[in-house]
Amino acid sequence: MIKKNDVVTMGYTLKNSGGEVLDSADAKEPLNYLHGAKNIVPGLEEAIEGLAIGGKVDVTVPPEKGYGEDDPGLRLKIPRANFPADADIKPDMQFASEMDGHRQIFTVISVENDEINVDGNHPLAGQTLHFSVEILGVRGATEEELSHGHVHDGTHHH
Repeated sequence: MIKKNDVVTMGYTLKNSGGEVLDSADAKEPLNYLHGAKNIVPGLEEAIEGLAIGGKVDVTVPPEKGYGEDDPGLRLKIPRANFPADADIKPDMQFASEMDGHRQIFTVISVENDEINVDGNHPLAGQTLHFSVEILGVRGATEEELSHGHVHDGTHHH
C-alpha cells in the first residue's frame, strides 16, 4: 500500500481533455518517484495513495491540483540587454531565474527586436490532466533517498 516515503514505480499515460497523449511511461521505462516529496502533481499523488502493486486507476486532475492555473503575470517582456550579449536566444529555449525568492523556469515565446517574450507558466498550466496509472512496484525509500527528497534509480546525478 502506497504511503509517505515509499518509492513508487508506475506506468502511466497522460492525456489532455482532447484525448491527446502528452506523456507516458511503461513497464520497460517506468516512472519512479518518492511518495510525499512533491515529485509528482498533488492530485495524482493523492489519488494513488493506498494503492498496492497491480493497482490501476484513472485519475482526472484539475489545474489547481496539477500544474496550477495559467498566470498571465508570468508572461513577461524582457529587454534583450538583460541577457548575455553572446546568447543566441530562440523560441522554446528555457532558462531559470530567481522570482519572489524561488527558482522559476521561463520559456522563450518569441524574440521581437530588442524584447524577449517569455512565459513562466508550466506548459500544462490551466489544463485538466487525465492519467491512466498502473502501480508496478512499491518499496521503502533509503535514508539517502529520503535525505535528498527523490529516488536514486541511476538516472539522477548530483
